[in-house]
Amino acid sequence: MSKLHNFHIPVMGLAYTIDSPIRVAQFGIDSVISIVDDELAEKMRAFYSRKFEFDYSEISQNSFDCRAKRITAYLNLVQNIVTRKFDDFCKEAGSNHKTLSQFVYMLPKSAIRQKFRQLLSDENTCKETFRQLILENLKPGAIDVNIMTKVDKTNYAKNTPLPIEFNDAHAALRGFANSNLQSSVVLSAGMNPSLYNYITEFPDFFPDGSGQIRKKIILKVSDFRSAMIQGSFLAKKGIWISEYRIESGLNCGGHAFATEGLLLGPVLEEFRQRKSELIAIGFDLLCRAFQQKEWPIPPQPFELKITAQGGIGTSEEHRFLIDYYQMDSVGWGSPFLLVPEATSTDQQTRKLLAEATENDFYTSNISPLGVPFNTVKGTTNEGLKQSRISHNKAGSSCPKKLLALNTAVDPKGICTASRKYQSVMIRELESKKSDLTTIQFQEMKQKITDKACLCVGLANASYLENNIEIKGEAQGIVICPGPNMAYFNREVTLSEMLRHIYGYESILGKTSRPNVFVKELGLYVGYLKKEIASADFPTAQQIKKWKNFKGNLENGIAYYEEILSPTAFFHNIKKDIFQAFREYRNALMIIEIPG
Repeated sequence: MSKLHNFHIPVMGLAYTIDSPIRVAQFGIDSVISIVDDELAEKMRAFYSRKFEFDYSEISQNSFDCRAKRITAYLNLVQNIVTRKFDDFCKEAGSNHKTLSQFVYMLPKSAIRQKFRQLLSDENTCKETFRQLILENLKPGAIDVNIMTKVDKTNYAKNTPLPIEFNDAHAALRGFANSNLQSSVVLSAGMNPSLYNYITEFPDFFPDGSGQIRKKIILKVSDFRSAMIQGSFLAKKGIWISEYRIESGLNCGGHAFATEGLLLGPVLEEFRQRKSELIAIGFDLLCRAFQQKEWPIPPQPFELKITAQGGIGTSEEHRFLIDYYQMDSVGWGSPFLLVPEATSTDQQTRKLLAEATENDFYTSNISPLGVPFNTVKGTTNEGLKQSRISHNKAGSSCPKKLLALNTAVDPKGICTASRKYQSVMIRELESKKSDLTTIQFQEMKQKITDKACLCVGLANASYLENNIEIKGEAQGIVICPGPNMAYFNREVTLSEMLRHIYGYESILGKTSRPNVFVKELGLYVGYLKKEIASADFPTAQQIKKWKNFKGNLENGIAYYEEILSPTAFFHNIKKDIFQAFREYRNALMIIEIPG
């Protein structure tokens, strides 16, 4: 059965896609749940158990292995709800022409869409024919999950560290592995060898007797080298990578993990040209691992998908990635924050996103992980954070401690957004105040107090939307859209968004929107300028990195000019695209790298 859709909804924050499968999977749409926050999962399980009349028994925070058990229980509930909603939808669509017509209205141009349209136009088509066609061509969208591999805090029983399998990421993986889902876990934010080794503890990650892998691995990567290293590491252990999900380093939502100037297009080109190499090397290593385990050698490589995401905003960009780069799917993230049928966001925050302009979306320093973080001006979290700072109560009470990874102040780990950490660091800074200018002191203090409580702020939207009680210190909402969000300026229906993706109509606002490749290039040029300007005494290693970075950007521009010149894609805006390339090439020429 081929997939009806060629896009997916990536993970967004902690809460924004926490229940997206419940909302959209019945239409065959894939989406990704974050399983970082087990408390959020437990509260959403209670909420949805009541809503759909499933039995609910609380899994207490004090119960043994509660993190893994909460995640397993929530994922099992989501699957049960999706199965029920899918069955109901199939029955309704098979007997109600209006429901089926609305569904077909959202599908991409394809043979199955044409078949449905032909049958709908024939008054003599019986309901049984519709039911049969639906059963043969429709299946629920994937209920995938996401784990940030480095968010893997050690946990304690009083003052004794628990075994590594109770670390946060390890426990989350176990929660997914023990669930009834037959789907994928997206591993993001780089390699965690211990976690990767732990995958081998669960049989579902290996092929069964019929050669099927019940639980698959998707690696989110930013370049081919990373894919090869991580994929080979896991293949040596007998674990097959079912998908490499390539994300733009800067033109994305959430944390912005910049590459060394490697742009999305050249990265996708390398995957396109070397996909067979990736498969061959991975399969060879896998067969050796199976041989050592004395398992049957697979007759051929398993399926490997290559997908991309980050800043896609028009159907033409979508089709270019599918047609030219041969992507199996394209991720559409931030725009779906304006689709109440697909994502969990409170009304006030949706309004903020819809009304925000280009200058309102920015890369901040608010993440306790120390990685640039995309957000928008005017969030309720920012207002509450500044109020505490003005009252000399900077920092969060840190109730969840999911990002308590800094060991400089507390060997058990502490979050840099916490009040405890910021108080210590501010006192230390004040002891050096006499040696600093007023400006230096304020800049250094701001670096400390910039950090925001993401654990609470990225979860609160679901609580507000669903009228779930929020306990503890008020943190407001943190939201993490990418820069592409600036060009979508109104709340839309799921049908409108899908028809936009597939090119039937446009939901873009009147603000002129740069092409996805141009936007990313601009972000990288700005990033390089900022990096050089912020380094007072650059090291030889930094200088070498900047030169390589600049060279990669120059090569990227030349690459785009070469592949876009002959293509029929972007015909109406090609002149603007090439003008932007010339301007950024000139901007790069005048960037002076020390040494």
